Amino acid sequence: MSNGSKKSSASKKKAMNERAVDLQKQLPEEILHRAKQIANNYSVILQPHERLGFTGRAVEMPTVFADGSTERKCVQAMREALMVAVAVMLQAGQVPPASMSEQRRQTQVNVRLTAEEKLLLEETAKRRGYRGLSDFLRAVAMAETRRCA
Repeated sequence: MSNGSKKSSASKKKAMNERAVDLQKQLPEEILHRAKQIANNYSVILQPHERLGFTGRAVEMPTVFADGSTERKCVQAMREALMVAVAVMLQAGQVPPASMSEQRRQTQVNVRLTAEEKLLLEETAKRRGYRGLSDFLRAVAMAETRRCA
């Protein structure tokens, strides 16, 4: 990638961050507080990215994206992007989607894994901030299903 492309990408990212900060300043504090509570319950999926480090998206709001040079920075950027998206919805009188953890689940599916597969999946789930293996598997499978739909 050329230096010009890197600068262009960095300046676009800076402009987007400035717009998000401006938007946050325009929204009432109580809306932002409620939006943060809602957004912090959303399931965030991270994927390694060759140039950006990591990209993230949310299962509940698949059109919200963010990136970060580390997993932690990507999750922070996703939480902020989700907060702004939810705040805009709340301000407009819309109801944001319920988090995956709030949706009642009534059907169980059993999956057989090797001990090594289970360990690898559990480590990945923990590293990406999921509460457990089932939340991780459900979020990844649902995101893939939506992507292919």
